[in-house]
Amino acid sequence: MIGRARVVAGSLAAAVALLVTLCPAAAHHVGTYVPKDNEITTNFKQIKFSVQAGKFDVAHRLFETGALRTDMSARAASLPPRLEAGLRDALQSRDGGEVERRLMVFFAALARDLALEAERRLADLTLSRDARTAIGQRFLEAIWRYYNLVDFAVARRDDRTSVVIRLAFDEATGYAKSIAAPDKLREPLTRIAQALSAFIDASTPARRGS
Repeated sequence: MIGRARVVAGSLAAAVALLVTLCPAAAHHVGTYVPKDNEITTNFKQIKFSVQAGKFDVAHRLFETGALRTDMSARAASLPPRLEAGLRDALQSRDGGEVERRLMVFFAALARDLALEAERRLADLTLSRDARTAIGQRFLEAIWRYYNLVDFAVARRDDRTSVVIRLAFDEATGYAKSIAAPDKLREPLTRIAQALSAFIDASTPARRGS
């Protein structure tokens, strides 16, 4: 269990580290800013477009050899049971709807875990306000990088959750503009994590084998 926790923590740290080439979080507004791709988001788009084109064999190969599956395996302990195996089954059975659902759940979980980690880091009062504000900005970029990919799929299933998350992002982005408000960032981040957790639970009922 400790080993898995370290893997997940390392994966979260890597996700944030990938943001160093991006603009500060304060520069974007939800719905207008599109983060640059990394290996995981690029692989997601490759799989998605292959499925949309009906090329499930290509999508399956891209999944098996890509960064998305590697990260999904590393995070298995924090994901719904059989998420990876079920995605593989859906690709093999050419079930586009199920592929979309499982990818949506994965990226929602990615965003949720980042929001939880951001809230934890922002609670560290041994850090300066400047440091905590910078941490909040980086995590907001990371969260939006992943959630932005599946917001449309989330909204089609539960528009209320999509609205709650977007409003919380807008609020958090406003706080991230000021070094005087790092503590205020924690509340919208908590709302994001809670909304995503509830959505993930609702999207992976036991009767569907998760």
